[in-house]
Amino acid sequence: MSDTGGGHRASAEAIKAAFNEEFGDEYQVFVTDLWSDHTPWPFNQLPRSYNFLVKHGPLWKMTYYGTAPRLVHQSNFAATSTFIAREVAKGLMKYQPDIIISVHPLMQHVPLRVLRGKGLLKKIVFTTVVTDLSTCHPTWFHKLVTRCYCPTTEVAKRALKAGLQTSQIKVYGLPVRPNFVKPVRPKAELRRELGMEEDLPAVLLMGGGEGMGPIEATARALGDALYDENHGEPVGQILVICGRNKKLANKLLSINWKIPVQVKGFVTKMEECMGACDCIITKAGPGTIAEAMIRGLPIILNDYIAGQEVGNVPYVVENGCGKYSKSPKKIARIVADWFGPKANELKAMSENALKLAKPDSVFKIVHDLHELVRQRSLVPQLCTT
Repeated sequence: MSDTGGGHRASAEAIKAAFNEEFGDEYQVFVTDLWSDHTPWPFNQLPRSYNFLVKHGPLWKMTYYGTAPRLVHQSNFAATSTFIAREVAKGLMKYQPDIIISVHPLMQHVPLRVLRGKGLLKKIVFTTVVTDLSTCHPTWFHKLVTRCYCPTTEVAKRALKAGLQTSQIKVYGLPVRPNFVKPVRPKAELRRELGMEEDLPAVLLMGGGEGMGPIEATARALGDALYDENHGEPVGQILVICGRNKKLANKLLSINWKIPVQVKGFVTKMEECMGACDCIITKAGPGTIAEAMIRGLPIILNDYIAGQEVGNVPYVVENGCGKYSKSPKKIARIVADWFGPKANELKAMSENALKLAKPDSVFKIVHDLHELVRQRSLVPQLCTT
């Protein structure tokens, strides 16, 4: 994997957890950031470069679409490989892997070139787990992979178009942490533990691990919209996840709210936060969308990253699982309607989300990987890159 956004590491950790849960110590699982850990400067600066580009939207857009044509990215990888192949080979061989799982679009071409050069393509199972739901960069797909796991039929179509065979493609869903598969505890119990009101409808507001986006403006708009002036009482409550953004958390804690508001920092048990709420406001990250669907949470998308997350908006909206708006006031109005006159719409969207959810995808993936290992009669040892 590579730490360009939090989703790739989350998928890698989900796969690792599923291997541990299903097969115990039959597998050794390593999660490594191939670029940061096993390439020389300046290539090891990739995560930092990505974070800079994403914060400057037009630059990222230009990079994403500019590298999409096959001629461009293949020649780029060929050139890059000249400089980093030796380091990557050392990095991969350090683990003596029986399987390599790539959960990143830039992790196919150079490692496969290395394996082919060393004559190891028949010996080591190389697979890709695509972690984008709809629109995805063409670098995700390489004809030499043993298996390409796609989260949706839309991504599978893109894989076929890129030249992969039907036998290489499996559509299982996006791998999410095994904890999301376990039965959820009663809403009232979860709310009590999180310090929330047990009987008041709740909206989950989040901005990823870094607490990015217009969270404060949205929280303030919700604070107004979910307060009934006529009766002088709240009609809803907010659970805000600020991630590592301590400044934001402190700001929200200092506000004198008219409705119940719980503010949390970085959260490890997201399945419990989602289980305590009735809907979610988030940017269009694929992992959060997949988790929200498993929990049956209608989703309000308030932003997306150009390129890979563009298709996630119609994926949610056209499947009747949620809405999209960048306006904090409009978002607050949608939530107020869902908690009041449009409660039926909220219920219908919750049902649609549950229909689209694929809670056991990560287990299907690891069992298929196990079968691939069994077929090659190898002693299992695994490296997730």
